[in-house]
Amino acid sequence: MRIAIVTPKFVRGDGQGRVNVEVVQCLLDRGHHLVLLAQEAMSDLVAHPRVTWVPLPGRTWPTALLREVALAWASARWLRTHRATVDLVVSNGCSTPVPADLNAAHFVHHAWRTAPANQTPARPGPRRWYQSLYTALNVRWERHAFASARQVVAVSDQVAAELVAAGVQPDRIRVIPNGVDPSEFAPGVEDRAALRLPADVPLGLFVGDLQTSRKNLDTIFRALSATPALHLAVAGCVDDSPYPDLAVRMGLADRVHFLGFRTDVAALMRAVDLVVCPSRYEPFSLVVLEALASGCPVVTARTVGAAALLTDACALVVDDPEDADALAGALAQLGDDPARRAQMGRAGRELALQYTWRRMAEEYATLFDTLAISPSAPSPLSSA
Repeated sequence: MRIAIVTPKFVRGDGQGRVNVEVVQCLLDRGHHLVLLAQEAMSDLVAHPRVTWVPLPGRTWPTALLREVALAWASARWLRTHRATVDLVVSNGCSTPVPADLNAAHFVHHAWRTAPANQTPARPGPRRWYQSLYTALNVRWERHAFASARQVVAVSDQVAAELVAAGVQPDRIRVIPNGVDPSEFAPGVEDRAALRLPADVPLGLFVGDLQTSRKNLDTIFRALSATPALHLAVAGCVDDSPYPDLAVRMGLADRVHFLGFRTDVAALMRAVDLVVCPSRYEPFSLVVLEALASGCPVVTARTVGAAALLTDACALVVDDPEDADALAGALAQLGDDPARRAQMGRAGRELALQYTWRRMAEEYATLFDTLAISPSAPSPLSSA
């Protein structure tokens, strides 16, 4: 087949971009020809003899909204001219207004707009106005993209339910969880000092965007105030972030260690005792799977899509991400019990091996084959 895939990025250093890379590599292994319509693509993919890269404008434009508008406009222009030259069109969210055979839903703005965590009034100003406009436009664009696709892939059961709430028929939804590389993220021993981490203390790790409240670092700080023995390493860009100042104001500066943006997350996970990820809204969370594969127990919340994959043997899941007391209790349980952490780490590794990138990519590729066989009707697959 000749398959056109529309998405912002085909890169490994980005969650959605990594999914795209793994799917592309699997499709190439199966002998397909690919047209990649994107603003950024890895050089080894672009150089492949069965890959045509159509570079789209907007990669360096100043806001996400402008970048997405450029992507959608340019991809639509190309597809309307060349649609007859490809067998399938695959898109991600509202990356193109042209109806796709398959749309992969990594985030549902309709769900985020109505989520309790997004209802707290914010100080009026340009940033708030921009965020409101950005969300409102994405809700509208996604509704069209999901409604016009023959099949929609949800990255979690949570996203599948959100798609139904947004008007997508359940029989057009297929759940395919994201994956992890168990050779990159694997148990082991690391020198904390070499990683700028404190030695000889119980140590948790947070990895995420430090410019948004959605990742819930403020509640983690409140939980830390009730667990005085636990230290926290924070991996993420601190530019324009309110959290370093918040840590100082809360008296946590000596126990919260801001590491900046890091590319060695796998090594960090081997060096810490637990990973904490209680996002207020998270469609999946690769961090959860990466921690499990690293043999690291997880503290998370029901509002994280990947939580549905977890068991009590490898993770502690709080019901309400705003409940700092429950979060503190979970952190204290693991921080005070090295034997339990080791046992949970082994169970987590075993679970993570069921969710490899290759497993995920094969499911996508098989679904593409199904759609190609029945081009005039939606796939009979239903949500898992």
